Amino acid sequence: MKSAAITSKPGLDSVQKQPWKLAFVFCFLVLLCDGADIGILAFTLSSLKLEFALTNVQAGALGSWSLFGMAIGGFFGGWACDRFGRVRVIVVATALFSVLSGFSGFVQSYEQFIALRFTACLGLGSLYIATNTLMSEMVPTKHRTTVLAMLMTGFTLGSLVITSVSAWIIPSYGWRTLYLLTFLPIILAVAMYFLIPEPNSWKEARALKLSGAKNSLQKPENPYKAIFENPRHRIMFILWSMSSGLLLFGYFGVSNWLPSYLETELGIKFKEMALYMAGTYLTMMFAKLVAGIVADKIGRKIVFAFGTMGTALFIPVLVYLHTPDNIGWLMIAFGFLYGIPYAINATYLTESFPTAIRGTAIGGAFNIGRLGSVIAPVAIGYMAMQNSIGAGLLLMAGAYFLCGLIPTLFIKEKQYDPQKA
Repeated sequence: MKSAAITSKPGLDSVQKQPWKLAFVFCFLVLLCDGADIGILAFTLSSLKLEFALTNVQAGALGSWSLFGMAIGGFFGGWACDRFGRVRVIVVATALFSVLSGFSGFVQSYEQFIALRFTACLGLGSLYIATNTLMSEMVPTKHRTTVLAMLMTGFTLGSLVITSVSAWIIPSYGWRTLYLLTFLPIILAVAMYFLIPEPNSWKEARALKLSGAKNSLQKPENPYKAIFENPRHRIMFILWSMSSGLLLFGYFGVSNWLPSYLETELGIKFKEMALYMAGTYLTMMFAKLVAGIVADKIGRKIVFAFGTMGTALFIPVLVYLHTPDNIGWLMIAFGFLYGIPYAINATYLTESFPTAIRGTAIGGAFNIGRLGSVIAPVAIGYMAMQNSIGAGLLLMAGAYFLCGLIPTLFIKEKQYDPQKA
């Protein structure tokens, strides 16, 4: 398979034919709901522990089951993006997590919650892959990182929204009410089904594959076979699987336990903790916008390395040098560094594979990484029992450093143009 070099000025006609601005609005709102739904677990973790008398390891396992479901969902969701279309996957995945997360508010046991949470996360796991793949194929190259970084602020805004809503709802109405709100995103799924078309590059690539299969009287080529038979694709797949695993190990380990760390080990009251987390999320949104703009100017690799390694170096500062007076400022600084990697990862990753196998490759690499990250919440829960949550967070710092090192040394940026079939 021949590689296609990225051009700095894709044809204006092909760009103007694609309604990427409306697609952006829908994808932004879908990721907002995605971020809110993932954040729900972190903010209801203490309530769930009390409700079902859970140990720290059992509480951490809730995060691990969520990640396991997201990994499986994302793995097959990436394949489904190539097979059935990016928009269709977003619609089905949104409807799935919306309904099942909503019913989580009615569970009567720990086991019931795990079952619903795992199944809901099958849908959640597909959304990061599908939305970023869709937008990368609609947005011009010179603006791609900026737009995809703006897209990822939707995820962070969802975390901010659930932080604010949690501080109001949980103390007054209980944790179950929070889950009932997740029925709302199904409205987005229905509207997107009728209003957003598939990107032209996917339609063309799909037509070429089907035409080739028809002419040769064979089934369309298995995308995983195409990945592993091509040495270049195979190496990129392995490297991104490793880097994604480390990124998600660090990201979800920290995000699942940071609120509990502030509340239980630093003795910060729930509403004050929510305020600190809100400040962190606002800073993350600002960081993602800045990182996207800078990455379009100076490159994806250098900004990604700065964010991942900077986060790794700052976690020990947060754990060992905090005081009641400086914790708010430390959280803001941490949020800036913590927000950068996710702003760059999507563009860097989508430009590493051609259109015909992009969804499968991204879904496979990113979600093999998710499988590796499943142990992160449990690992911190175990270390919390043996030592402290803070000690567990230090493990996440090592993961962040290695996550940035792999692309810095081995992965070239801008390998393929997502707007070409």
